[in-house]
Formats: sequence, C-alpha cells, structure tokens
Amino acid sequence: ALEPLSVGLAIGVASALTGYLSHPRFYCNYVECCPRAGQRLNASALKAQLDNRLFGQHLAKDVVLKAVLGFSNNPSPKKPLMLSLHGWAGTGKNFLSQILAEQVHPAGLRSKFVHLFLATLHFPHHDQVKLYKEQLQNWIRGNVSACPSSVFIFDEMDKMHPGVIDAIKPFLDYYEEVDGVSYRKAIFIFLSNAGGDLINKAAFDFWSSGKRREDIQLKDLEPLLSVGVFNNKNSGLWHSSIIDRNLIDYFVPFLPLEQRHVKMCVRAEMTARGYAVDEKIVQAVADEMTYFPKEQKIYSDKGCKTVQAKLDIHEDF
Repeated sequence: ALEPLSVGLAIGVASALTGYLSHPRFYCNYVECCPRAGQRLNASALKAQLDNRLFGQHLAKDVVLKAVLGFSNNPSPKKPLMLSLHGWAGTGKNFLSQILAEQVHPAGLRSKFVHLFLATLHFPHHDQVKLYKEQLQNWIRGNVSACPSSVFIFDEMDKMHPGVIDAIKPFLDYYEEVDGVSYRKAIFIFLSNAGGDLINKAAFDFWSSGKRREDIQLKDLEPLLSVGVFNNKNSGLWHSSIIDRNLIDYFVPFLPLEQRHVKMCVRAEMTARGYAVDEKIVQAVADEMTYFPKEQKIYSDKGCKTVQAKLDIHEDF
C-alpha cells in the first residue's frame, strides 16, 4: 500500500504541474492568446516599423502613430478606434494596416484576432445587402466577444455596396455595451481609393505653389476627404450614418508617391531579398514606372505597387 506521505506528495506535484501548464503565460507561448487587459503597444517598435517600411507618408505616419498609441494607453476609451485610410493604389494603405495589425497581434493578418474583409470577395452581390449586414454584425459580435482587442480591416471600401458598412454603426458608437458586449477596445480600419483624386490635386497644388510636400497638414485634407467621400456615389461610405454621426476618428490621407519614394521602395525590397543595393538597378526600376501629370511627371501612377514585379526581371543582377 502507498504511504499517505507519498500519495500526498504525488498529488501535490501533479497539482503544481497542472497549475504551471495551465498558467496563461505558459499556455500563450504555444497558442495565440488575446492580449491581456491593459497591455500597451510598444511605441518605439511601432514608430520604427513606420519609419523603416512606409515611405513618403509623413501625414499617415504621424496621425496613425498618435491615434493608435493614444488609444492603446487609454484605460477606458469611450468608443472603438476607427481609421479611414484614403489614397491611390500603391501608396501604402494596406502596408500600414498590416504594420498596425502586427503590433496589436504579432501574427498580423494570420492572427485569429485580425479580420480582413474584401468588398468584391465578401460582399459581391447588390441584391444581398440585407444578408451581408446580418452576417457582418454576427461575425463582429462573435469575434469581439472572443477578444475585445480584435482588429477589423475593410479593404476596397470604394467598391462596397452603399449601406452594407452601416451595419457596424452600433459597434462604433459611444455605447458602453451592445447586447452585453463592449466594443471599446476594438480597432476598425477602412481602406479606400475614394478621395484619391482630391488628395492628388491638393499635393500638386502645394508643389505648384513651391511649398514643401512635408508642409501639407491633416487640416488641409481631412475636411475635403470627409465631405468628398460622403458625397461620392462610388464609395461604400456614400451618405453613410458612420460619417453622419462623426464616428470615424481620422480620415487619413495617403499622398501620391514621387520617384524618390519609389526608389526607397526598391531599396527596401532589395534588402528584404538579401541583395546588396545596386543604385543602377534602383534607377532602372524607378524609370520603368509611369508618372503623372503628363507634362511634369511628378507622381507614380501606381505608387510602389508594381515594384516587386519589376524587380523580378532584374533578378540576374
């Protein structure tokens, strides 16, 4: 027969081991966990990522950095953080949203707490708007219940059927809870080409008047964006109650990229591939891009979107 002391010791060891294995810190080393309440973002890491990976977007960097860190450091925000990113393709909207997602959830877009919606994939049919709205509400409700700091990214907002996105309005408003669930720690991000023409015109006007690109301020563009997007029938935010209720915290403009910014993208891509930076190749790739306006050829009409593909043809270097 086992001695009482031996049995007690075995039970004690088993209990201790079970407690250790089930401790959140141990468990979360192997399974992705939702960030703990009060966990803050690493400000220096976020700034470094924006500085090293996002080029030509001083406004977007400044606005997003301050907005996200302020939100993260607020122990009791009154509403979720809602950012709407606008600009032409290739200017860095998707890139910035990925960087932000990675800082909140290290797995980034692969995280089970980061959710990417594509308008043309997830909401393709105009005659099913009512169904999409119901599905969207259920999806967000379920995921925020599982992780309060969930991140939701809506891409191709300019292709979203009007009315669909209004389904999330109750979750963005100043409510402590909706049906027993608090959404105040969640982050919502819209990505849209809508408003790109307004941004490009403003940037060109600054250039034409001899002003520095870096002198463009948020107040020069944000009012134009909010009104322009609200009245744009080709935008998923057309006459949206989300704008009408002032629930978007920031309309973030992404400026058109100049050739010098395209070169920065090429150098970054070469470094990422493990190549030594060859300035002849950098110039060759930049020269293969097309630029506008037709006469001045200042801005890349595709931003940095095709840099990777164009660099592929120079692989033999």
